[in-house]
Amino acid sequence: MAIEIAQVSIENINDVEGLESVMTALKNITGVTAIELDTERHTALVHYDDTQTSIHAFTAAISMVDYVTQPFPIDAPQNPRYHD
Repeated sequence: MAIEIAQVSIENINDVEGLESVMTALKNITGVTAIELDTERHTALVHYDDTQTSIHAFTAAISMVDYVTQPFPIDAPQNPRYHD
């Protein structure tokens, strides 16, 4: 077991809800031992056991958070505020 540190971008995630979602997503990955968010640099430092996970899992988790935190277009049928 070797503890590694990866720096990943959280560039498009800048609100409190999004940052909390990033923390939750990363904490739920087996092997993550610590997370440090740097909102000024738009990065996250992830400490992890390299025998249990990899940077690919972090970027995938963060990309899903980025996707779900973006607002719906106003005229999208999925938007709960959309009225046809």
